[in-house]
Amino acid sequence: MTTTEPALVQPADPADHAGTAVDGVAVVGALSPSRVSDFVACPLMFRFRTIDRLPEPPSPAAVRGTLVHSVLERLFDLPAPDRTPQHAATMVVPTWQQLVAAEPGLESMFTQGGTEITAWLASCREVLARYFSLEDPRLLEPADRELYVETITDTKLLLRGVIDRVDVAPDGAIRVVDYKTGPSPAEMFEVKALFQLKFYALVIWRTRGVIPAMLQLIYLGNSEVLRYAPDEQDLLATERKVQAVWEAVRLARETGDWQPNPGFACKFCSHQRLCPAYGGTPPPLPDRDQRSTTGPGPSAPSG
Repeated sequence: MTTTEPALVQPADPADHAGTAVDGVAVVGALSPSRVSDFVACPLMFRFRTIDRLPEPPSPAAVRGTLVHSVLERLFDLPAPDRTPQHAATMVVPTWQQLVAAEPGLESMFTQGGTEITAWLASCREVLARYFSLEDPRLLEPADRELYVETITDTKLLLRGVIDRVDVAPDGAIRVVDYKTGPSPAEMFEVKALFQLKFYALVIWRTRGVIPAMLQLIYLGNSEVLRYAPDEQDLLATERKVQAVWEAVRLARETGDWQPNPGFACKFCSHQRLCPAYGGTPPPLPDRDQRSTTGPGPSAPSG
């Protein structure tokens, strides 16, 4: 009996798809919150995703997140009275069909992964239903949704990302909102969870001259909301952290030493067979000319 290999897709980082060319500035490289987190978690995984650009199979959890984000984005295209749980539920199947049309490999989750599509679609509706217990979208008019933002630091490092939602109050106060389809983290991990929004707040501060008044993480996995009011010291510390990560990326690139970091997250990694920690051998690094195409600036991996 012939079996079909699961279709493969590139690792999801919205900034990779939304980025724009940087004109007239020789940036040294680019980082997004996702790529910073990749490197901190495991430099070798960062290499596989950003330098080698190895494909990864779709997972039901990751694609559920994509679908839910898409429905929540489009929900605000509707007139305010129509932004109801019932209407959101009806958007699930059409949104799934659009995702499959754009990336046919997503169907492999159900043909090869043992996941039943009807139950999976029902889980998407359940996650969406929790959103309405946390906010009433009929009372909101976001300033931006799926907003691509970027700025260049004094060291010529490009910081970029895609923000789920930006709200602007009548007095000009900015709220940065991010949806998470999983559960909220334990208290000891909240700082790590907030890093992504502090990164976005830093970019907004550098481009608009205004520090967002509120960062808000909406966890749809267990109906929790995490809020944080950043200040200038928070954002300066975030900028220093990002620069430190970039220096470590640059050193790894120059030496070719991309160390694995074995741990709990390894069981979710698609590249164990290539990882020395599991007896594998990474592929040869692309030559420097090839690597220069992976991000803005000469020989600069993007993320």
